[in-house]
Amino acid sequence: MTLAIPEELFRKMREFKEIRWSEIARQAIEKRVEDLEIMNEIASKSKLTGKDILEIGKRIKSSAAKKFNESS
Repeated sequence: MTLAIPEELFRKMREFKEIRWSEIARQAIEKRVEDLEIMNEIASKSKLTGKDILEIGKRIKSSAAKKFNESS
């Protein structure tokens, strides 16, 4: 697998030669796959429809926006 890394980030990574960056990437990918598997398991047991999920998402965004505006 080849990863595209922005030049600025690559320069910063070179400062830490002792770090095995491929291992860091492997761990991050492994964690993401585990998270996705858990989400798939939960979703497979859910009775919510796609429409329900979109509605919940809209409500969460609206609520978060209100709280943000109140604290500003």
